[in-house]
Amino acid sequence: MAVIELSNIRKSFGSLNIIGGVDLRIEDGEFVIFVGPSGSGKSTLLRLVAGLEEVTSGNILIDGEDVTDLGPADRSLSMVFQSYALYPHKTVRGNMAFGLEVARTPKAEIERRVQAAAASLRLETYLDRKPKELSGGQRQRVAIGRAIVRDPVAFLFDEPLSNLDAALRAEMRIEIAKLHQRLGATMIYVTHDQVEAMTLADKIVVLKDGAIQQVGSPIDLYERPANLFVAQFLGSPKMNVFDAAHVNGGLRIAGTGHLGLPSAQADIAKVGARPENITVAAAGQGNIDGKVDVVERLGSDTYAYIALGEGELVTVRLPGNARLSVGETVGLVLDMAELHLFDAEGKAWRRFSRDLA
Repeated sequence: MAVIELSNIRKSFGSLNIIGGVDLRIEDGEFVIFVGPSGSGKSTLLRLVAGLEEVTSGNILIDGEDVTDLGPADRSLSMVFQSYALYPHKTVRGNMAFGLEVARTPKAEIERRVQAAAASLRLETYLDRKPKELSGGQRQRVAIGRAIVRDPVAFLFDEPLSNLDAALRAEMRIEIAKLHQRLGATMIYVTHDQVEAMTLADKIVVLKDGAIQQVGSPIDLYERPANLFVAQFLGSPKMNVFDAAHVNGGLRIAGTGHLGLPSAQADIAKVGARPENITVAAAGQGNIDGKVDVVERLGSDTYAYIALGEGELVTVRLPGNARLSVGETVGLVLDMAELHLFDAEGKAWRRFSRDLA
């Protein structure tokens, strides 16, 4: 397995700067996920690690060796792409073995590696089938198996589940998590799906405009976002954010709502509250009043969208049996201990609970 280090990595296409000075260390055996919106640079950064793109400046080290100028074949990495890219005329066995055959690996060793990979991915009974005889999830497992047989120092995944339907994505997330547990391999995974990021990663790297916004464990990023972008990017539904104004030693939010603070900080400009940290009360009994606009019942959960006086919608996560009627006026109670505070630049100030301590 491998430790991968990125030192001041920059990538430009002409005058267009895509990656702007990224520093990152990925430890041996870590499962690291790059997330960010389209155009954030996450796939480009992965391709730089793989050697599929040349860096403009900076260095890439694998186990202390500078591989910046090495080609993809010389980095001992295996990559799984969004497209399965399987040979339709070859069997599962043939697809998994092809790269080893090109490398002139002995036949006995090829068979051993293919059988071992097939066993780990539950593909033993499919080895003699062609890709057209497989489901989408099975094809993706073959693509992963093709990467495994190369015995790489690390695995790179570029949105491998985006072509699958919701049920298959959930199934493959579990398969990939189990694979990581079995192999203990270093893995770098790119996705725009925050559910994949939150459920699979040991460490998440959040990117925006080619720059790292925050690095940390899923729970750390969810509970302690470094800025407003990270706070709203991670979490579904996303965090509610209110403009804040300073009045009478406290904060006024959403025009009329009031939050008491023992010592209001002048640089607090926005207050964030996740949907699960807001409860519904009778009108006049909460921090803010609003009117129920839409109710979504999902069985175990109910999501209520509450319209405030200024037209903005607040998302509230409630128990599945919550009783609300569209058009009803309710009070919203914000959990003071779980609120997030941000300055005018979007930088996280501190958790509300710390200010009240």
